[in-house]
Amino acid sequence: MNTYEELQARGLIAQVTDEELIKNLINKGEAVFYIGFDPTADSLHVGHFMALCLMKRLQMAGNKPIALLGGGTGMIGDPSGKTDMRQMMSKETIAHNIECFKKQMSKFIDFSEGKALMVNNADWLMDLNYIELLREVGPHFSVNRMLTAECYKQRMERGLSFLEFNYMIMQCYDFLRLYEDYGCNLQFGGDDQWSNMLAGTELIRRKLGKDASAMTITLLLNSEGKKMGKTVKGAVWLDPEKTSPYEFYQYWRNVDDADVIKFLKMLTFLPLEEIEAMEAWEGSELNRAKEILGYELTKLVHGEEEAGKAQEASRQIFANGGISGDIPTTAYPKSELEQGKDILTLLVDTKLAQSRGEARRLIQQGGVSVNGKKITEIDTDFTTADLNEDGVLLIKKGKKAFHQIKIEEA
Repeated sequence: MNTYEELQARGLIAQVTDEELIKNLINKGEAVFYIGFDPTADSLHVGHFMALCLMKRLQMAGNKPIALLGGGTGMIGDPSGKTDMRQMMSKETIAHNIECFKKQMSKFIDFSEGKALMVNNADWLMDLNYIELLREVGPHFSVNRMLTAECYKQRMERGLSFLEFNYMIMQCYDFLRLYEDYGCNLQFGGDDQWSNMLAGTELIRRKLGKDASAMTITLLLNSEGKKMGKTVKGAVWLDPEKTSPYEFYQYWRNVDDADVIKFLKMLTFLPLEEIEAMEAWEGSELNRAKEILGYELTKLVHGEEEAGKAQEASRQIFANGGISGDIPTTAYPKSELEQGKDILTLLVDTKLAQSRGEARRLIQQGGVSVNGKKITEIDTDFTTADLNEDGVLLIKKGKKAFHQIKIEEA
């Protein structure tokens, strides 16, 4: 099976400008393609994960990826998928976030000589002369047409700032520069970027008389049509300091039965034949498929050793009720724990609840246990005397969320 056909079989392709042209480029290893990443945080998250996996797949097939870091567009903010204007970031914050992105991307993409590029659009956007830009690209954009774009529609009722209105122009200009400077002939992006990407190919055609292509990636949605990558604690990050390898593993281990095969196809590098054989699995076999999903994705992000530790920690907890140092942990000074901590404080400190009100509701609904005992009173206190034989308090929220409390090492 050729590369493009495999992308189709895995359910990764949403929309394309010219399927035959793109298919030939990819299958022959002649695509020089880019995906943009705006540095809106100091870590990539699950929302970026599929794009990184796609870049890795295409590079393995001989194509050349360009990771475009949005040092310039990050100063404006993409309105796509947003109901409110993004908070503006300082140059210093953007520069810091970019450095974090670079380290994480290098785990997926080989940036050695000639194999891939990492480019920052601040290199050209920050020095643009406004009048020159208006004269160079302004005549090629219809305001009426821009306002029909999906990325702007949802913002019109709440108010679309002129700052954000310029984002499409900046993204199109990026594609033009990448085409001219690096021979970039293909842009990838999320399905919500389609309008911006089409406008980029049109700008290249009008300015250079050349054909460039665009392809959108299927958005990562669960069986209910909701975007993946969020938990009650917030985003699922690729940085182990923000989302531990165990938490990352558990996120995928706990997907719905209806989603596990789809995510194995879209995100792992297991052979399709192996995944298709799992489609007949039922009951406990589906749990095995979820373990495979969690392990494979954790290995991609955090390495084989961390994936193995996360899997073993999960098995200990679910199968044996055991304790592992690889599950999320909060440590208190011994003197502080000796004085006692109420259960509401513990739930908030461990981020199993976002507030004391939420923690109270969890307890009243019977959703919290400590060391295997259900908590029914919101004023229950715990001290060092309550630590189990392993020296921890194991808090369980619902059926799948665990966190352990222990004494801080001196």
